[in-house]
Amino acid sequence: MPISLELIGRVAAALGASFLIALILTPVVRNLAVRMGAVDDPRKDKDPERRMHSNPIPRMGGLAIVLGFLLSTLIFVPMTTQLQGALLGAVIIVVLGVFDDIYDLRAKFKLGVQIVAALIAVCAGNQIEALSNPNVFSSDPYWVLGWLSIPVTVVWIVGMTNAVNLIDGLDGLACGVSSISSMTLLVIALLLGEPQVALLVAALAGGCLGFLPYNMNPAKIFMGDTGSTFLGYILAVISVQGLFKMYTLISFVVPFLLFGLPIFDTCFAFIRRIAHGQSPMHADRSHVHHRLIDMGFSQKQAVAVLYVITAILGLSAVVLTTSGAVKAMLLLFAFCVAGAVALSIFQGAHRPKEDAGEEEERK
Repeated sequence: MPISLELIGRVAAALGASFLIALILTPVVRNLAVRMGAVDDPRKDKDPERRMHSNPIPRMGGLAIVLGFLLSTLIFVPMTTQLQGALLGAVIIVVLGVFDDIYDLRAKFKLGVQIVAALIAVCAGNQIEALSNPNVFSSDPYWVLGWLSIPVTVVWIVGMTNAVNLIDGLDGLACGVSSISSMTLLVIALLLGEPQVALLVAALAGGCLGFLPYNMNPAKIFMGDTGSTFLGYILAVISVQGLFKMYTLISFVVPFLLFGLPIFDTCFAFIRRIAHGQSPMHADRSHVHHRLIDMGFSQKQAVAVLYVITAILGLSAVVLTTSGAVKAMLLLFAFCVAGAVALSIFQGAHRPKEDAGEEEERK
């Protein structure tokens, strides 16, 4: 389906409506969170060192993103069985997130509810039916999953739901990363002629952008599990509707480029915890954003670095869908080299200060 002015207008309207709704409702949600006791107080945390703030801040702000997305979707996106299942599952995730922001639910219970929500979306037809074969020398261009499509899709949805939740550790990080991923997915959907996917991610991006001004450092409100788990869930389901439907190499690679940061951070966190004999669900202070802070970056700098990484991965995904794998890999390699050089310069700039401090202590 070619890109038409009508589609561009609908996409802009969906994004604009969701943006305005989230922007207007966030202060309302903030007052509601305070009244309901959904407040993140680091003084009551069992592990206060993980916290990047010292004052109590309301959470549950993701509710504004959810309302912006839902209202925009109901107005601009044609309703299908797949979308109904996705929205029903999303509502379950949001209700779970609200209760978790207030009462701090157990991890196993949350995982069970997330699986149920994922199964609802899968039963409505949101399934990864095939995966492209990463072996380019194979005679089979893709694998038809058959009955495996159900567990594979559930694992993907639940995994992404928790992956976005895990990177929500700095002001504006999860919301900004989700905004960039949504906008990238919007571009890809338009290029590949997926109007419904384009409208959905436009509504999602608008909600994120409307909430972001309140969530940037210093944050006035957190999205909480209400927002982070919803964003992970809905991004995962939308990617199933769009990207995984393509029987080409990009159906295997593009989702992992788009969501590369949360996927890497989650996998790294699970491997690290298991290696230390801990539960994979055990919270710690060794995520990517924590490591950047420990390296000397400020909160704003660390968030900016992770925004740039997400944008680079997204740009590589767009190039992959339009110009092929070779150009995309060359682009990604060039950015990696530039990033390594910039990091070495940053570390070098901070060493003299540390060395000078050590010399003064010796004197």
